Amino acid sequence: MLKKRVVITGGAGFLGSHLCDKFLNEGMEVICIDNLLTGNLKNIEHLFGRDDFIFLQHDVTNYIYVPGKVDYILHFASPASPIDYLKLPIQTLKVGSLGTHKVLGLAKEKKAVFLLASTSEVYGDPEIHPQSEDYWGSVNPIGPRGVYDEAKRFAEALTMAYHRYHGLETRIVRIFNTFGPRMRIGDGRALPTFIVQALRNEDITVFGSGEQTRSFCYVEDQVEGIFKLLFSDENEPVNIGNPEEISINTLAGEILQLTGSKSKIVYKELPVDDPKVRQPDISKAKSLLNWEPKYSREMGLRITIDYFRKILSDKSLLTYR
Repeated sequence: MLKKRVVITGGAGFLGSHLCDKFLNEGMEVICIDNLLTGNLKNIEHLFGRDDFIFLQHDVTNYIYVPGKVDYILHFASPASPIDYLKLPIQTLKVGSLGTHKVLGLAKEKKAVFLLASTSEVYGDPEIHPQSEDYWGSVNPIGPRGVYDEAKRFAEALTMAYHRYHGLETRIVRIFNTFGPRMRIGDGRALPTFIVQALRNEDITVFGSGEQTRSFCYVEDQVEGIFKLLFSDENEPVNIGNPEEISINTLAGEILQLTGSKSKIVYKELPVDDPKVRQPDISKAKSLLNWEPKYSREMGLRITIDYFRKILSDKSLLTYR
């Protein structure tokens, strides 16, 4: 019996590489596509040499050629942290528009099920709390964050157009803050930044008052939710995230405690259009997918802190981060 084949774009990134592991563990053949703009070969080097894993270094905004059958395509190619998409605004818009178009074209050609990695950022600075999938969002399309927000909103619209017009089997996952091993030291997001600063006993930099809230989902929970969504029959967006909401100040305090750091918290000006709240309503995921997070934040933080401690202590690893 032939193995199922899955294409994962952005597969050398943080979340994409964990998805490569998941699908290989499920007995499928994985074709990982990444242009390494923000991805890293270190995330997938443990998979090189396997007969069931193929890596293609390629920019998906250009024509994509994959020989043979493809059963599933997961489109995760995109800069995903503010520091990345503010530095790479054009590339972010291109991969969300041209890249999504090319990957959807591949899915149509192969008659594959297509899953889009969308984001809680489509809700912008929300006026509804917590955020459910039927909320249309409050986004500034011309603000600095708009390059990511609107790229993902366009990608969702294009995905639904392919579903409605071409009859393509599509899934859309709206991902809320995810964390775990393989995040980059220079990622720019609060959680990895705080951990690295704490382990180095540097000042922990909190933007704004620190009273803004986020909800953090450990990567294994996120991957399991995405996997379940792919094999569901749901074509419209589904939130996958941990609904336990905390303030950024609370997060900083927890990381200080778990690392035993002597770092101090310092406050800097809040970036433009930074959301004040972020919390997923996961009622849909619970009812449709029988999914909810299993890892507590403390469990996930301990694993992630150990990962960064190892990275910081090994100079050969540090050079790749």
